[in-house]
Amino acid sequence: MRLLLERGLEADGYSVRAVDNGVDALIAARTEVISGSVIDVMLPGMSGFEICRRLRESEETFPILLLTARDAVQDRVFGLDSGADDYLTKPFDFTELSARVRAMLRRNSAVDRMRVAVGNLVLDSETLRVTCLDTIIPTSPKEFALLRLLALDAGIPVSRARILDFVWGSNQHIDTNIVDQYISYLRHKLDPEVCGLRIVTVRGSGYLIEVD
Repeated sequence: MRLLLERGLEADGYSVRAVDNGVDALIAARTEVISGSVIDVMLPGMSGFEICRRLRESEETFPILLLTARDAVQDRVFGLDSGADDYLTKPFDFTELSARVRAMLRRNSAVDRMRVAVGNLVLDSETLRVTCLDTIIPTSPKEFALLRLLALDAGIPVSRARILDFVWGSNQHIDTNIVDQYISYLRHKLDPEVCGLRIVTVRGSGYLIEVD
């Protein structure tokens, strides 16, 4: 898998430094310029969770995508709490990994992480304010969190399970229809013609923001 990912990412135009254990990963992080990383949780000697935790303790700020065969909520939460920016469960399609890497690097390179702009829409995480062409669009905290998640990954489908994890803190024992309901709330508030974007349903995948 490491060789396949290395070839795929190089084909995407990245300069890739691949290692097969945690110690070498930590050394590479301290001695080389790293823009982002993809770390498998199941590594010999040191888990991806531990690598992630140590990187954050040493104040490495580059974004981290964890790869894991584990799909239990507690494992995903543990990975994010260890400092990961995103996670992807195996098996996965390389095109999704590539899209997540692009989104992760795009978010990390933003000048102001508190401010997210997509189309004519601007989301301010400090004030929880949404504006469209300087007009304030009132949103509840959960509507704001949902809209921000979609805006950060504009053009990339976001699954209902990921939305539940991000907005409601879990995808267990929560009716996924609540996601559809909140999407409906946002669609009623966001005029596609004015805001320059629309929330699209991707059958079998979830939702995405499509910029006009």
